[in-house]
Amino acid sequence: MALTREFKETVMEMCKDPEYRKALLAEALETYLEGDIPTGNALMRDYLNGCQAFEDVAAETGLAVPSLRRMLSPKGNPQLKNFFMIYSACSHREGIEAKDLVAV
Repeated sequence: MALTREFKETVMEMCKDPEYRKALLAEALETYLEGDIPTGNALMRDYLNGCQAFEDVAAETGLAVPSLRRMLSPKGNPQLKNFFMIYSACSHREGIEAKDLVAV
């Protein structure tokens, strides 16, 4: 199903908030760890689209933008090493460190 223009604009507007972006990444990671790859892909795509970061993350990971888009498509299934490269690049953009992910 194609996204509506309003949804894309809403996500881009919400991604202006750093706390929202961090929460979106945390939710993507949790979703992947629960085994729900399609939803995790959707959350990562929302983050990358909302932040207009596909090109930056592709450059940082050494992946081609079309490959990155394909990996995060609804039927995509990124290899674990690719997922963590992508997640690491996104976390780096947001200033998230591993210690920030540990629940106290």
